[in-house]
Amino acid sequence: MTLQQLRYAIEIANCGSMNEAAKRLFISQPSLSNAIKELENELGISIFDRTNRGISISVEGMEFLGYARQIIEQAELIENRYHGSKRNLIHFSVSTQHYAFVVDAFVKLMEQSDINEYNLHVRETQTYNIIEDVKTLRSDIGILYINERNFKVMNKLFSDGNLMFTPLFNTSPHIFVRSGHPLAQKEYVTTQDVSAYPYITFDQGANNSLHFSEEMVSFSNVVKSIKVNDRASLANLLAGTNGYTIGTGILVSQFNYEQLISVPLQTTEDFTVGWIAHKDRKPSDIASKYIDILNDLVSNSYLNMNQFLL
Repeated sequence: MTLQQLRYAIEIANCGSMNEAAKRLFISQPSLSNAIKELENELGISIFDRTNRGISISVEGMEFLGYARQIIEQAELIENRYHGSKRNLIHFSVSTQHYAFVVDAFVKLMEQSDINEYNLHVRETQTYNIIEDVKTLRSDIGILYINERNFKVMNKLFSDGNLMFTPLFNTSPHIFVRSGHPLAQKEYVTTQDVSAYPYITFDQGANNSLHFSEEMVSFSNVVKSIKVNDRASLANLLAGTNGYTIGTGILVSQFNYEQLISVPLQTTEDFTVGWIAHKDRKPSDIASKYIDILNDLVSNSYLNMNQFLL
């Protein structure tokens, strides 16, 4: 087993494609495939499941990649320490539900950090993928919510992945609509009020269950439904239609959401937004700084909710 083979496996996992990984690594696809097969034969496991539709990470592969990333990180520390260049490449990744304040915190991290070389990732993705990213150490932290409805399922996944959930803030659901929406001027809305309008939600792919929904409230008998995969599509649909979605009540004003406003939804449900990380892995300095920025941003947002939304 070599460090090169570990890097190959990590790049394939990051790309989700053998062909794409080969292009990024500047080697041929057959050479890359052979290197991974040799590694799997040596270890006696299958890191990737191969089908006609492509590859996916196996259960054994998830565990292996977690160790592989730790080894590569340690190897880079040694190389940076003892090679003449003294490079100090900073690595940090966040996987998150589609929250504007998470990206705003990342912007502030860049503004406040004096680092010259870095490899940073912000992954807005589906809920199940957030947990998998942190579990396999693809991301340092993940940001999502829990509530009474999904508490048992999420805690089971956290426990199975050796992950710990740390709360950021508690809040109640709000709907988000354009400023000219018929419900925009109401002090609060009910489920009956919104039933006539299109409900815009984030698609959760193969793991499309209520436990993984990003929208904190589930409605029965929704007759107008729109699924999206990214925050830009959501914002454009909200701004251009009478559709609505449900979220935290925090939207960062500088991210061009001036046309959108929030209205509290009348419900007894509350939920907690927080971050997950490995229990036995101490956050890096940059991860700790990012978490501090998140906490400050969220605290300040509640001082003036009119400036923040979603």
